[in-house]
Amino acid sequence: MPFKSIIHDVKGELGSISRKGKSRSLRVVQDSLVCINAFKQSYWANVPYELLRDVLMRIEESEVTWPTRKTVVSCAGVCRNWREIMKEIVKTLEISGNLTFPISLKQPGPRDSLLQCYIKRSCNNQTYYLYLGLYQFSNEDGKFLLAARKCRRPTCTDYIISLNADDVSKGSNTYIGKLRSNFLGTKFEIYDSQPPNVGAKVTKSCSTRLMNAKQISPRVPTGSYPIAHISYKLNVLGSRGPRRMQCIMDAIPTSSSELEGVAPMQTEFLHSNLDTFPSLPFFRSKSTRTKSSQLGPLSSLRDGILVLKNKAPRWHEQLQCWCLNFNGRVTVASVKNFQLVAFAENVVVRQEQQENVILQFGKVGNDVFTMDYQYPISAFQAFAICLSSFDTKIACE
Repeated sequence: MPFKSIIHDVKGELGSISRKGKSRSLRVVQDSLVCINAFKQSYWANVPYELLRDVLMRIEESEVTWPTRKTVVSCAGVCRNWREIMKEIVKTLEISGNLTFPISLKQPGPRDSLLQCYIKRSCNNQTYYLYLGLYQFSNEDGKFLLAARKCRRPTCTDYIISLNADDVSKGSNTYIGKLRSNFLGTKFEIYDSQPPNVGAKVTKSCSTRLMNAKQISPRVPTGSYPIAHISYKLNVLGSRGPRRMQCIMDAIPTSSSELEGVAPMQTEFLHSNLDTFPSLPFFRSKSTRTKSSQLGPLSSLRDGILVLKNKAPRWHEQLQCWCLNFNGRVTVASVKNFQLVAFAENVVVRQEQQENVILQFGKVGNDVFTMDYQYPISAFQAFAICLSSFDTKIACE
């Protein structure tokens, strides 16, 4: 029997049972008890652990790309036993290079290569959509990852970032953070909806988030935790040229950009409705690298905070323009295009580290831009940094 039929059979069996029940007031309690008892009595609960683990391992190894990788997510949604096994099997994005569950968007990217994504801009509703590129030379079909909506205010501009393309608001259950700019659009701050590490300080005293006067998650404190600062250098002489930007990653140590460096990693969403399985965090690996989520406040670390600066372009005499090598990922010249590399002041940086691009962003068509990133930053952080480039900066151009 094909595996997709097995998944459909299990969910159909439990779904038909859950629809039974006469009393509407006791329906939720009755349905949950009936489902648990029914599953215990079904033949799925009697599958030997070794056999089940072997089957799920084969599925995880075979379905490595989207859209077929959604089968792995379906496996984790069958029951608690399947979910526990999938937690052990699925590796982190840092190691596997595969985006699987939503929490992957808050975790550092792969170490050995850039993860290729692209951004589509909708000028009509001031919304930006991030997709995972499924094909190297196509930006048409992709796996949706994040959405951001631009909100203008009297003294600043906010970009609200959400996991849901149809509900991009701070009151949404899928809100995960925001980007805020100053009045001139030269300084930006990235805020996370949950603490990036132990000891992180919230900038807004808000114990719960309200939506339509109802508490969404009264058990979990939410707020705006600053995780990065972005600044664009003022161009007082008015000379035309590429923008000069700097990103101070408050939640990432400098050593993370080195070969054996470790960056903090979130293992679960704190809000129960952001993840499909709230109480069971994914990617809780036993390796030493993935224990970085337990890092304390970065102010106490000796190696300081990671700073990213844009890679200096070279002037091309024949083309009469500034050029950067995007390895074919950028095709349209734009002042928004940039590449970010690690920068350490008063420290001698190796040549290979200077050439190691952590994030690159550039235009490929009308309202279409590529975004490629890697360790130690996450898709959420990379997306927020790229959003800052969309703002018009009169003082910097």
